[in-house]
Amino acid sequence: MPHPLPKVDTDLLRLLRDGNVTAFGKIYATFAPVLYRRLLRLLKDTDTVEEILQDTFLKLWEKRAHIDPEQAFTTYLYRIADHLAIDVFRRISRDKALQQELWASTISFYLHTEETVLAKEQQQLISTAIERLPPKRKQILILCKLEDKSYQEVAELMGISVSTVSNQLVKAIKEIKNYILRSAQGEHVVAVSLLLSFYID
Repeated sequence: MPHPLPKVDTDLLRLLRDGNVTAFGKIYATFAPVLYRRLLRLLKDTDTVEEILQDTFLKLWEKRAHIDPEQAFTTYLYRIADHLAIDVFRRISRDKALQQELWASTISFYLHTEETVLAKEQQQLISTAIERLPPKRKQILILCKLEDKSYQEVAELMGISVSTVSNQLVKAIKEIKNYILRSAQGEHVVAVSLLLSFYID
């Protein structure tokens, strides 16, 4: 089960906004592990994740005067990290094989996230895209990406070949991508939606 999102006291945020280094350290200790796991699930590269993590908190410190203690701090912090991650995705957007892997990682991240900072509009968009899949294709997606079963396990469970599992998963990811690209409107402020919007064949 996913870990609940960390909570942060508004008084601590006020101290951070005022430049208190101790408050910054406490916030780093609270959020860095969760943010690291979140980025690693999407990017699959520890060096890149560590770089983004440090840049995220550097930008948080630089922009501390803009923090509103009464607003959702987790969303604010994740948004900073999301935009840094997007820059990474942009740099590798010409690599089609890697695009496929990143789409799969993004969808897997969505499926595993219980308490998500996704906007409700984006939650609905991705949910609808998944629900529109043919039953077998949807089942393969869920087994592979939600239950983390291997292609071999899914093949044996469904009585089909491993190559069929692979092909159907590729088609499922492509269908979800195409649906989201057709349906998305407005500015996406969360990584999942923004990342999806960049991968156009």
